[in-house]
Amino acid sequence: MSVKKMFAKVFFCVVLGGLCLAGSALPARADCAKDIRKAEANLDKAIRKHGEHSPQAEQRRRELEEVRRRCHWEEHH
Repeated sequence: MSVKKMFAKVFFCVVLGGLCLAGSALPARADCAKDIRKAEANLDKAIRKHGEHSPQAEQRRRELEEVRRRCHWEEHH
C-alpha cells in the first residue's frame, strides 16, 4: 500500500471519528436544556405548594444545582 493511500485512509478515519464525537455532543446539550427546564419547573412547583424555604423547595434547589453542575461538566469535558 502506498504512503499516499495510507495517509488518505488515516485522514478519513480521523475526520469520521471527529464527526461522531461532535454529533454525540449535540443531543447531550439538548438533554441538558430540557433537564434544567424540568428542574426549574419542579422548584417553582415546590415553592408554590410548600413555600419558598420549605424542605421540599430546598431539595428541589439542590436537584437543580446538581443538574446545572452535571451539564456544565458535560459541556466543558
